[in-house]
Amino acid sequence: MVSSNINNVLSDMHRVLLNSGAPEGAAWELACSMVLGKLGMRPPWPPGPDAVAKWQVEQDVLILRSGELTVISPSAHAAVMAAAATLEPGDLALLSRDRDVVIPTGLRVLPEPVVCVNRTGSQSDTLAYGWQFTTQHQIHPTAQYPGVRISTFMDRDGPVQTDDWRAAVAQARTTGHPLPRLVPDGTYGMRGDRPGTDPSEPSTELLTEKHKELQAALTQASAWRSEPVADIGEWSGGRVEDPDDDFACRYIFAFWRLVAQGITTTTSPPSAPQRPRPPGRPHDPDIRVVRLARQIPAQRTAEAGQGKEVRSYHHRWPVRMHKVRQWYPSAQEHRLIWRGPYIKGPADAPLMLGEKVYVADSD
Repeated sequence: MVSSNINNVLSDMHRVLLNSGAPEGAAWELACSMVLGKLGMRPPWPPGPDAVAKWQVEQDVLILRSGELTVISPSAHAAVMAAAATLEPGDLALLSRDRDVVIPTGLRVLPEPVVCVNRTGSQSDTLAYGWQFTTQHQIHPTAQYPGVRISTFMDRDGPVQTDDWRAAVAQARTTGHPLPRLVPDGTYGMRGDRPGTDPSEPSTELLTEKHKELQAALTQASAWRSEPVADIGEWSGGRVEDPDDDFACRYIFAFWRLVAQGITTTTSPPSAPQRPRPPGRPHDPDIRVVRLARQIPAQRTAEAGQGKEVRSYHHRWPVRMHKVRQWYPSAQEHRLIWRGPYIKGPADAPLMLGEKVYVADSD
């Protein structure tokens, strides 16, 4: 499955470059550089997608084994979803991994799968994001940049359960190699050394424009395998349309910036009693919980209302949230921050990203 995904991505990029102004005979090398080099692979490039898939799975296993494990609360997750929705592709150019990413290797587990629809109509239910520092190798041999590789993990038992997927899960169990709960899915590369203050660098608006042009060409190149979007799975906040194939990067970037901004706080759960570990089972790492830093008024208990009218909210929703490129004179750079967010509504209620909210008043 991983090999097939990589083959599709490389083939689409190669097809686009063949119809561009790329030097004759250089399209495949350029495609590998733009896809694999961005992920942190070194040239010379592997002979085929199977070798790339083997390398990708090795990187995913490394994250699962050594990454710092955190889970994110429903309210903090809703805030990150709302923040990610405000981002444009060019905003990701503001990432500075040394400033924004505190943990070089990490795994973040979500409170619920997020259903994404890609440019061909395929759906995936992402339950976790992993990342690790890497070095990007771009078109020229000397073009190397600090980067971050993002890995997405699907939920084996999530809401997206096609017939083909059920058959694959059943076959894996039958052969004695059942699929894990977190199944490797996509891999993305983010450049991590551009605070966005160099006048020679393209503006974020221009980067967004060029990104969308490339994604439109890739969408056209992949049109032959497009399929109608079936009503298979749905996240409680609705399905996320991801035609530009950048939601994973927008989500994780928004998370890092909200953490740096102080909107979230990280705590450790109460210590559980130590139990004997079965032979061969690895030691469970410490798990940290990421929550919103301040209590949301609409989530307070009835007792906190001190006799005032209590409202029952049927949804949770972000209020007054917008991004700002804040200038920091001491660092002589812009940093992207958010005004807000304020997530209202019960933590276990569905998230609405629109403006319509249902409220039931009671005595």
